[in-house]
Amino acid sequence: MTASLELFLSFARISASCFGGGYAMLPFFQRELVEKKGWLTAEELLDLNAVAQCTPGVISVNTATYCGYRKGGFRGAAAATLGILTPPILIVLVISAFFWTLAENPWVQHALAGVRACVCALILNSTVALYKKAVLDIPTFCICLVVFLLAAFLGLSPALLVMGAGAFGLILSRIRKGGTSA
Repeated sequence: MTASLELFLSFARISASCFGGGYAMLPFFQRELVEKKGWLTAEELLDLNAVAQCTPGVISVNTATYCGYRKGGFRGAAAATLGILTPPILIVLVISAFFWTLAENPWVQHALAGVRACVCALILNSTVALYKKAVLDIPTFCICLVVFLLAAFLGLSPALLVMGAGAFGLILSRIRKGGTSA
């Protein structure tokens, strides 16, 4: 199997089996890309996700594109991007044909309530896993707490928060090294 086909199939499998968007996909990315395929380390996945959050576009598509590029260059990026996009496009086309006629159906409403609750649990699980790998000491805990508070209560842009946290991380690194260049 070619690298491009393997990337396409891996990302298609992830997107076909995951509901809820980029954050809900994190445990699936972790399992497939880090644990199963070994294409990324957990830290690299965290870094890719951070970059994907502060660049325009959908987080899951950006993550797939960056991972695909790392694994297979331009062709890998195209294959991973097509893989992550194909299942949702097909599923949405089918659902959209029936959704508005079934939206008021109690069975559909109950099913959607269950799916939303499941997605919340998956996001929480991803958050705990990311927290364990990213918050390593008191300064990174403070960054995490401040960013959470700014996002939750002031609604600041995620891109601004990521850039600000990155700048603070650079400043902190220079302070720890006694002002020498990195």
